[in-house]
Amino acid sequence: MTQLITPQLVTLDQNLGDSPADVIRVLAGKVAASGRASEVEGLFADAFAREQKTATGVPGGIAIPHCRSAAVTEPALAMARLSHKVDFGAKDGPADLIFFIAAPDGADQEHLKLLSKLARSLIKKDFTAALRAAATEQDIVDLVDGALADKPAAAPAAVAEPAANTTTTAAPKRIVAVTACPTGIAHTYMAADSLVAAAKEMGVDLQVETQGSSGAKPLDPAVIAAADAVIFAVDVDVRGKERFAGKPVINAPVKRGIDEPAKMVQEALAAADDPHARRVPHFGAEEQAERQAEESSEHIGQKLKRALLTGVSYMIPFVAGGGLLIALGFLLAGFDIALGTKANDILAANTLFNLPDGNLALYIGAVLFKIGALSMGFLVPALAGYIAYAIADRPGIAPGFVAGAVSGFMGAGFLGGIVGGLLAGYIAYLVGTWQVPRWLRGLMPVVIIPLLASIVASGLMFLVLGGPIAGLTKALNDWLSGMTGVSAVVLGIILGLMMCFDLGGPVNKVAYAFAVAGLGAGSAANQAPWQIMATVMAAGMVPPLAMALATVLDKKRFSLAERENGKAAWLLGASFISEGAIPFAAADPLRVIPASMVGGALTGALCMATGVTSQAPHGGIFVFFAIGNLAMFVISILAGTVVSALIVVALKRWAVRKPVEAEPVPATAGV
Repeated sequence: MTQLITPQLVTLDQNLGDSPADVIRVLAGKVAASGRASEVEGLFADAFAREQKTATGVPGGIAIPHCRSAAVTEPALAMARLSHKVDFGAKDGPADLIFFIAAPDGADQEHLKLLSKLARSLIKKDFTAALRAAATEQDIVDLVDGALADKPAAAPAAVAEPAANTTTTAAPKRIVAVTACPTGIAHTYMAADSLVAAAKEMGVDLQVETQGSSGAKPLDPAVIAAADAVIFAVDVDVRGKERFAGKPVINAPVKRGIDEPAKMVQEALAAADDPHARRVPHFGAEEQAERQAEESSEHIGQKLKRALLTGVSYMIPFVAGGGLLIALGFLLAGFDIALGTKANDILAANTLFNLPDGNLALYIGAVLFKIGALSMGFLVPALAGYIAYAIADRPGIAPGFVAGAVSGFMGAGFLGGIVGGLLAGYIAYLVGTWQVPRWLRGLMPVVIIPLLASIVASGLMFLVLGGPIAGLTKALNDWLSGMTGVSAVVLGIILGLMMCFDLGGPVNKVAYAFAVAGLGAGSAANQAPWQIMATVMAAGMVPPLAMALATVLDKKRFSLAERENGKAAWLLGASFISEGAIPFAAADPLRVIPASMVGGALTGALCMATGVTSQAPHGGIFVFFAIGNLAMFVISILAGTVVSALIVVALKRWAVRKPVEAEPVPATAGV
């Protein structure tokens, strides 16, 4: 690996100007002069833009301006020891030791780890003292090389030991933290080390997750669960914030973790003892389940499921917005707005100030329909693009979208989107593992990987896979369109059972994804996909509504906590949030789940038998305007809800009876 710093990149005891911009410009010139950057101005602009977001001065007379830049061709460190100090925004005053870190846009992980390690070394007093005492440029280079060559310091996630003079046997407070900065090179790791050091001096057990460019190891879920409070020292969004839901939180810029680590730890300790302290908000069960799956060791089946669910989750906003807009368009302009080119003709010939026959509703309906149709056009590309993203990260997005577009062009539908997304993702992942020359690494994620993955994945879709998948898709659509009578009812029963089997889990999501993916194929002439969507939504509403009703019918069979959950389940069920029944199923799965499945099957059968349709993929009863045959939609849900509620009450009374223990009345009751 090329040396990050050389004597040519070191400036000792010189006056480089009065402002951070002056110093950064000189050091950028040093990097360019060494052949590690293609231009001075581009590198300076990127570094100064980063400096303006967050000042890079840190305590001890040190500043670490840094950036990633397309102008950088090779990672570099430029160091200056100033004779005239410059204020880089540190609380204790101007800085005389300046380290300028310049990294390419596509810097490899090994270089990023070294740069991060250097940043950590700069908060060590003996290292900075040696830098100030160095006599020559080569001495500086030797000191930096020595710091980078040493064994890594203890990871910030290590458990901090209590202070040696602790006399109490009580367990120390436990805190977890996340540190992150926009570039993820310097401040992320310096803040982590500063917080750990401050906590250790205070006898506090503190563990940190660094979400930086050189990689991140997520905190153990058990460590998070045992924590008394959370510190977020970040300048960007915390990845996986739902893992910390419900914990007291101290949120501040990453630089404060370097400047005031002890104060942040004290604030976290105070928040842990304050019942009114700000807490990390709770997130949905779906996001938590997906995050837990990512953190655990996965076999190929789990990885495949996670990729598919990721694609579906990113696709749903396109479908939700598009479906509701189309429904509103139908409401205002009628179903015939979708026939032929009527919407296009209205929009081409009219404007808001030149209405068709003065009919504002018709024109607005055409506008809403067209926006919705365009949104729905992204359904398959978004599905494929984000399946690929789940496998190969950002380099997989472009080839995934292209493969999805090819699938749509060939008529392969969502099945083709799934296959194309998986192909694009795995090909992008494999190309990303290639060992290439250093000069080519910066081009890999933005040019080489998307190019090769797009050619291979989309080429296979065009030449080999697209035709057969399109044929299968057509056969499936023809079968769905021709369903009547008994076959439609059987499908409704199957979908109802799937929606109620695991309440938001993989089986539920398969049924939901099937319905959402086919929604775009629905039309006034072919309403089968809309019928499937209505069936899935109605059946998914049954479990929480049934549990809410059961807590009203027989309160004695439910604990106080379950009765409180029952109150919330009314709204959750009405909104089509099946997870509202999870607290009941978790406490009593052998009675709640079978009862829910019976009611869901009944609702599904009634919906399919009576031709209920939904052009909206979510929203429950609140998207009533998008429901066809609304009366039977409501009756089907009510029928399933009553049946499930009666069954669960009967099972709790007579099947493996286990009476609920009386709960103690709080001493303050009635006060």
